[in-house]
Amino acid sequence: MQIFLVGGAVRDQLLNLEVTDHDYVVVGATPEEMKQQGFKEVGKDFPVFLHPRSGEEYALARTERKSGNGYKGFEVDFSKTITLEQDLERRDLTVNAMAQTQDGAIIDPFDGQDDLKHKVLRHVSPAFAEDPLRVLRVARFAARFAHLGFTVAPETLALMTELVNQGELEFLTAERVWQETKKALATQSPHVYFEVLRSCGGLKVLFPEINVLWGIPNPEKWHPEIDTGIHTMMVLEQAARKTDDVCVRFAAVLHDLGKGVTKKEYWPQHRGHEEAGVPLIKNLCRRIKAPKDYENLAVLVSRFHLHCHKMFELRPKTIHKVLKSIGAYKREFILEQFIVACEADFNGRLGLEDKPYKHGDLLRECFKASHKVDAQPLIEQGYEGAKLGTAIERERIKRIQSTVENIKKAADE
Repeated sequence: MQIFLVGGAVRDQLLNLEVTDHDYVVVGATPEEMKQQGFKEVGKDFPVFLHPRSGEEYALARTERKSGNGYKGFEVDFSKTITLEQDLERRDLTVNAMAQTQDGAIIDPFDGQDDLKHKVLRHVSPAFAEDPLRVLRVARFAARFAHLGFTVAPETLALMTELVNQGELEFLTAERVWQETKKALATQSPHVYFEVLRSCGGLKVLFPEINVLWGIPNPEKWHPEIDTGIHTMMVLEQAARKTDDVCVRFAAVLHDLGKGVTKKEYWPQHRGHEEAGVPLIKNLCRRIKAPKDYENLAVLVSRFHLHCHKMFELRPKTIHKVLKSIGAYKREFILEQFIVACEADFNGRLGLEDKPYKHGDLLRECFKASHKVDAQPLIEQGYEGAKLGTAIERERIKRIQSTVENIKKAADE
């Protein structure tokens, strides 16, 4: 029995990045021998074991042979005769196909170190084109390492395109699509994930509502970058700069889906795109089984982001309606999520990347002034039931009006 550290831990160690997960491959062992040594078997499709003390994963060396469609259509061989090199050869990228011995020596049969040096994400073998999940994985790795200068090798992008053209992406489950997308949204450059998928045709298959945005113009006065697809990627890039909250980043990607259904004769105007985007967002989220809180925030941002951009023009009653509609008075954290997504939209325009978003500050101040209304004096005045609710709203609007007036007065001075 021989044990090797493999995959991401070796890669990240060589890149001087923090190593968070340690995965091991065991060569020359059977499941029974692993169990005899106290390992707990957890793998469903192939033998994976948890170490009795550390809890880290140890997988038996294996090979995979395509036998059907999708990423589950494989025959797996994990016999004792499988070598380390055979196990590494089945992996997706050369930078993920390296191993390390217990004394620290690097085993690199596919020149992963050279690709690390040249910052290239390259497939290990032609077998790459047998697994459609690798299209998403490569796009995710491209997003994860984009800030270090990594790009996808042209020949690997060609295999990804081939997988898309063969219809293999249609066999991916919604759960896997969401899992990879969520991981990509958590990276330093999440926009790269969608750009790589678009370049191989995968975006059109998995996220047609986003893919269609390229080529749709916006008014140059408000959007110097003009193209809606480019704007969407700029917004996501801004969201990634402003917050680690993946829910906000997801809402940023979907905020302008409604522009994808504007009739051409109305271009570059997109009146009503805020509400037009809502059913598109709901359909997309349900198709990939995104969690409900992700869907809800994306819907709110689509529906009310223009209200936020027009804060200095809105009546106090309308500002109160926005705060109430997004649920700020019941769940305060949603207000900040909403404002950050709107701020990303505001800054996601050519030449406006660093402009202060005073509209968001005004909405915050209106909320601070209005959210804590003491109901007791109103109750003592005889208000109850629906009338009490109306009285509270009236007091909130009054406070919002005072806040707006004070801020505008200070700005004039």
